[in-house]
Amino acid sequence: MRTLSSVAIAVLLLTSPAWAAPKTVTLAVPGMTCATCPITVKKALTKVTGVVKVDVNLDKLQAVVTFDDAKTTVAALTKATTDAGYPSTVKGK
Repeated sequence: MRTLSSVAIAVLLLTSPAWAAPKTVTLAVPGMTCATCPITVKKALTKVTGVVKVDVNLDKLQAVVTFDDAKTTVAALTKATTDAGYPSTVKGK
């Protein structure tokens, strides 16, 4: 009976859908001009469901965001910064 249970568990594990892996995107946020701007951008991004980590750099005018792509999208991230007054785009595009 144990063998049957082990086989059943193995089949379930092999046939279950893959879990979403965290993704990281770098957003260019050119409108940041003072020390308060990164705080506002970070706050807006961390409110987006699925965001795991946010690092905002005023000197580089960018935000590096790690998120669960099963819960949010890059479009939702750029909308969050835009709604906070800081339009952003994916860096490198």
